[in-house]
Amino acid sequence: MSEKKHILRSGPSPAPKPDMVLNCFAAVPRGAEEIAASELEALGISAPKPGKGGVAFVTDRTGLYSANLWLRTASRVLVQLAVFPCNGPDELYAGVFAIAWPELITPTMTLAVDCSLRDSALTHSGFVALKTKDAVVDRIREECGSRPNVDTASPDVRINVHLHKNVCTVSLDSSGDSLDRRGYRIERNEAPLRETLAAAVVALTGWDGSVPLVDPMCGSGTIPAEAALLAARMPPGLQRPFGFQRWLDFDGRLWDRLIKEAEDGIHKLPAGLITGYDQDGRALLLAARNIAKAGLEGQVHFFHAALQEFQPEGDQGVVIINPPYGMRMGEESELRELYCQIGDIMKKRCRGWTGYVLTGNLELAKYIGLKASRRYVLFNGPIECRLLKYDLY
Repeated sequence: MSEKKHILRSGPSPAPKPDMVLNCFAAVPRGAEEIAASELEALGISAPKPGKGGVAFVTDRTGLYSANLWLRTASRVLVQLAVFPCNGPDELYAGVFAIAWPELITPTMTLAVDCSLRDSALTHSGFVALKTKDAVVDRIREECGSRPNVDTASPDVRINVHLHKNVCTVSLDSSGDSLDRRGYRIERNEAPLRETLAAAVVALTGWDGSVPLVDPMCGSGTIPAEAALLAARMPPGLQRPFGFQRWLDFDGRLWDRLIKEAEDGIHKLPAGLITGYDQDGRALLLAARNIAKAGLEGQVHFFHAALQEFQPEGDQGVVIINPPYGMRMGEESELRELYCQIGDIMKKRCRGWTGYVLTGNLELAKYIGLKASRRYVLFNGPIECRLLKYDLY
């Protein structure tokens, strides 16, 4: 089903170390923390602890690989190396230098440092990244005689530094590229919904593939694609490489086994289960190509139609709409009619269905004219949104 993504390195790779306890953190869109915790539990990871912007959990190498492969709502999975007080540059350097970097990075490998800072004495992320890099390469040079180079685009090892209230957490980023980059999107149109947020929306609806799911304004098809991956039991990470595949202790045999188990569990979707509509023909072409790239060609159906032409088939199902939010000056007044149409169409044409609207504009949402039975808070990047549920009788 998928091409195995292995990174070749000159010379023999060291044998994988015996499995160890790994303290991990899955970063997720705000509002999706409980969903990600449930995903981790479904993978057999016990007692995940959701918090603001992510979920802390303890696992082993198998759990780490599985989390990257299977998590639909997480943007990356970090493996904690050290936590220490940090009130200035000297403490930062000493804390980072104390980590056994030569066991993780050789002089021939490359590295990059990502930083996030909040409520701390050190306030410049560029300085923190530079100081961290200096400590890492100095420790490796001291023990190995030479140092690794920096590669911000495609490093062998990506280091994450998080400073909050003068406490520094240093982690390895096991994911590499953000996990929303599934590998199936051929190109990104003007404002696509992130795959992780689309997966969170589908999860919050409780849709399990037993009834149809329709997106009447699907654009390039992110919501239908994420629903299709879920219903087909296809892991979202099947089409992409991960950062941990370039680590010194990468266990290729374990990874091959996990991939084979995942591929063996994929099944074909029934006809008509997932449908997308849009008035933009080019966006629909991208949507169909994305579905094909994901390995589900022809299993999601797309129709070139404006919202006014939308007519769902069947007596029950789930309809999900992510209309424009009207963030630019003057757009809100132009979008009022659209939101009125959404409410009118759901009320008149979707009886027996359950409707969901994701919007970052609660003023516009009032024009839907229907009473929401549930309101879920989600963040689309920095935009606070609501996923509004409508029971359509």
